[in-house]
Amino acid sequence: MIEARPSTTAHRVAMRRAAHQLFDHPLILDDPIALPILGEETRARLRAEEREARGRAQASFRAFMVVRSRFAEDELKAAVPRGASQYVILGAGLDTFAYRSPYSPARLRVFEVDHPATQAWKRKRLADGHVVVPPAEALAYVAVDFETQSLAGELAKAGFDPGRVTFFAWLGVTPYLTKPAMDSTLGFIASCAKGSGVVFDYVCERRQMGILGRLAFERLAQRVAMAGEPFKLLFDPKTLIAEMRGMGYSHFEDLGGAQLNDRYFAGRTDNLRVLGRVGRIMSART
Repeated sequence: MIEARPSTTAHRVAMRRAAHQLFDHPLILDDPIALPILGEETRARLRAEEREARGRAQASFRAFMVVRSRFAEDELKAAVPRGASQYVILGAGLDTFAYRSPYSPARLRVFEVDHPATQAWKRKRLADGHVVVPPAEALAYVAVDFETQSLAGELAKAGFDPGRVTFFAWLGVTPYLTKPAMDSTLGFIASCAKGSGVVFDYVCERRQMGILGRLAFERLAQRVAMAGEPFKLLFDPKTLIAEMRGMGYSHFEDLGGAQLNDRYFAGRTDNLRVLGRVGRIMSART
């Protein structure tokens, strides 16, 4: 993040979710808010770029962006019957779940956590798009700089109860953090009520990406660095799981492109599928 500027990455991710609503059928993530939150100008821009968007490279990026949100929402759906009554979206960006949630405020309260500049920008986008914002008992906005502020402290101010089973979604964030910030957040989640869980995506170490994967990763790394949001953390999956076990996590599910394609993209006739071995999605609970 560049101080006082909304996240460029969050905007790009939101554009891919919006493009999914326009170009990909059947939908992996049915999100009727994805286009309104970006506005008519963005819809027109996406339409103008449709040919490129349908190509393999853009479709693969888009596939990963939408499937990680779908997977997180699937895991939340499974967590609610197990007692989860709080849903914390870390680095919420332009995530729209809170504005289309099927749950009553008494069943599930959503906490959107993000950098103050990005959060202010999002709230303006919601207003400009005439998106109905849920009442405070259903949704709390929590402004946090992960590198300098206490997640636990800021959540507590918003009414978060660590004694209640909570599900966390942490998408598109971990590559930009330092290791201490990553460990602190995972430790906090593990300290919540037994049965709490998290879904997050992460980038593999370069040696595990393959040649084409490394080339694609380096191009992406250059772009995000130029936007002021450089990648900092890469992981070995086995080491990551071992570290999380030490924090108290269990019930792991760690999915790469092949597993995601089998579960969500099988039988499609378009280019929408995850390519390469760069990104993975982890689900774990205590």
